[in-house]
Amino acid sequence: MYIEYLSLTSAILLIFYLLDRWNKEQYNDRTNNSADQSKFQYCSNSSDPDDIEGSLSEEKSELRNRDMPRAKRKAANTANNHVQPEMQPTAPEDNPRHPSKRVRHNPSSARSTRNSHKQEDSRPLLNQAFSQRRCIAWFKEYAEEAELLGPDGMVRFCEDIAVDPENIVMLVIAYKMNARRMGYFTQAEWLKGMMELQCDSVPKLQSKLEYLKSLLNDHNLFKAIYRYAYDFARQDKDQRSMEMETAQLMLQLLLSKQWPLFTHFANFLSQSKYKVINKDQWCNILEFSRTISNDLSNYDLDGAWPVMLDEFVEWLKAQRQLENNQMETVNS
Repeated sequence: MYIEYLSLTSAILLIFYLLDRWNKEQYNDRTNNSADQSKFQYCSNSSDPDDIEGSLSEEKSELRNRDMPRAKRKAANTANNHVQPEMQPTAPEDNPRHPSKRVRHNPSSARSTRNSHKQEDSRPLLNQAFSQRRCIAWFKEYAEEAELLGPDGMVRFCEDIAVDPENIVMLVIAYKMNARRMGYFTQAEWLKGMMELQCDSVPKLQSKLEYLKSLLNDHNLFKAIYRYAYDFARQDKDQRSMEMETAQLMLQLLLSKQWPLFTHFANFLSQSKYKVINKDQWCNILEFSRTISNDLSNYDLDGAWPVMLDEFVEWLKAQRQLENNQMETVNS
């Protein structure tokens, strides 16, 4: 009886062993057939051996995971997710620098680039409405004190708007601001002028420069600017006269291109006894330049002209007579 029981048990174990082995053979056959089929399909679309091998590895992994228990499949996926990706090689620079060579810095190119960027960035401001806050912030870029723009700031301001400090348009800007001192703008004066011009940035003011120059063509406006220049240029506001050196510079700025006799008048002032010019003399110089002809034929000696201008007429007539005598001597 015992021997029969052992024989039955051995037979059952043998059956289980054969079934397990048969299952493994079936699994291996199915895996190989699937991989071969994938290899065939991929070979028709790819010629890279590395791509083919990689694809086969993926196919085999999928098949193994399909027949693997759920718990083991999850553990395998977790392990694969923690694999560090390969680092891609960094492409060399297109223009590698030699380590022993320094890159030279060109200040002029850097400045021009900075200015061009500034102009590009400020270009949209031309279409924006005037902003008092932006105008004050612009003033503070040049102010040396809390509410005062001085000579150093004036130089930077002129550089930004690309205008020479001795250009007459700067006098027109000062006139619009009603500035009291030459070379200085207060914040209140700045706001008055810029608000009237509706300018709160460099590009906006640059766009008004031609308009400001055109004001000089207006007869009455030029007269107002000319009279304003006298008080503006006087360094000592307590004195009622202007120093001759300052007066000559302002007259050159205002009349040199409008009065044909200005060169003669400038020579007369340089040789004269006058050290200062008062406001009456200043205003009459403009009227003289506008009304008296170049040959002085309409000048009235009994007119109400200042003595300075009477002396200028006598001096100029004497100079012309001397030139005529010299010409006659040369011709004879």
